[in-house]
Amino acid sequence: MKTNSLLLGLFLILGFAESRAQEKKALTLTEAISLATTQSNQATLADTKIATSGFELATVKNNRYPSLKISGQYQRLADANVKSNLGSSEPAEDGTTTSSPKVSQLMLGQASLSVPIFSGFKLKNSVKASESKYQAEVFNAKNTKEQLAMNTVILYVNLYKAQQSVSLIQENLKSSEQRVKDFTAMEENGLIARNDLLKSQLQSSNIELSLEDAKKNVSTINYQLVNLLKLNEGTQIVPEESVFTNSSSERASFSQNDALASRSDLESLKWLQKASESSIKVAEANYYPTVSLSGGYVAFNLKNVLEVNNAMNVGVGVSYDISSIFKNGKDVKLAKSIASETKQSADILTDQIKVEVQQAQENYNLSLKQFKVYQEAVLQADENFRIVKDKYDNGLSDTNDLLEADVQDLQAKLNEAFSKADIAQSYYELLNASGKLTDSFNLTPKN
Repeated sequence: MKTNSLLLGLFLILGFAESRAQEKKALTLTEAISLATTQSNQATLADTKIATSGFELATVKNNRYPSLKISGQYQRLADANVKSNLGSSEPAEDGTTTSSPKVSQLMLGQASLSVPIFSGFKLKNSVKASESKYQAEVFNAKNTKEQLAMNTVILYVNLYKAQQSVSLIQENLKSSEQRVKDFTAMEENGLIARNDLLKSQLQSSNIELSLEDAKKNVSTINYQLVNLLKLNEGTQIVPEESVFTNSSSERASFSQNDALASRSDLESLKWLQKASESSIKVAEANYYPTVSLSGGYVAFNLKNVLEVNNAMNVGVGVSYDISSIFKNGKDVKLAKSIASETKQSADILTDQIKVEVQQAQENYNLSLKQFKVYQEAVLQADENFRIVKDKYDNGLSDTNDLLEADVQDLQAKLNEAFSKADIAQSYYELLNASGKLTDSFNLTPKN
């Protein structure tokens, strides 16, 4: 009795664990994109790069501030032989000579202050370059999250397609299995040839294989999406149906100018171009001398010999590397070449964005037209199957016609389901090409 209770308890625990492992989760597209842009490894890395760039900017800004250094020394001296010209070397009045002082320690303290006054505007332009690089990293992170959002949309849509395939194929498989049962009974009663039964069985087997392939696709795509969103590994995502029904009759369009103003990858390149222009000025600053204000304080004590207090100094320092007249030209040319590369990259991306927007717009318009055609095709396929079925029942058509009509009916329904998903995907691809995908979901940015 105890053994039976233990086994029952074990089965209950295993059943609960399995149900937890196969947990279904209804997930809206907005929630999926929010998770992708905040929880994924790529999003975390993008945010870290922004933080790193911010620290680099703060480090460069620190160079504008004065440099204050304080140092001190204490040294113990062992039997130092000290000779000094500071005292008199003549004998004393009583005829004795003064002995050498006993020196046992040395103490030294000093402070120095240096304030940059002029360096050919090198510090100013270095800060500008770092600020521009920081802004470029911010927009680069935004572009990364835009692409993460698009990848999420694609996986979300493909998961919906795969699940619709499973649902429609399962429904078709039931009809096919029932047909096999009917044909088996008819073949046993001599009403149809065995070849017709084999044809229906073969089709049922093919449908079953298609179903297994569709289930495999669901599992694969679901795992990819779960991994991207950092959900529990056993989670089964259920896409939101309204995503694939609300946009079926809408038309959207975005101008190329809107896209050029909204694309974060182009904005990132523009900031990099500003940074490279500031870097040119930084390189040119080496042609100028460096001027700084300096000051200091020294305290010195050599026991029994010398003591110095309140030794303060202030002055101006000027330095100039004469060799920079000959060497710095290469650095300036390098900086200008980098700036030219950045500008050319921005020009190339501008043309690419125009092409992407135009292509995405055409794909979206085509998906709307295709959906209307597929809707009509479903009605036509249903009616065709009904007519062929009636003819078959009345001996006016053969098994090949019936099975072919059944396949056409299934394909038409799959095409309609896929077409709805394609409208949603092409709409979000148009938003992505226009640089407005994440903004359309009203997500609150992390940074």
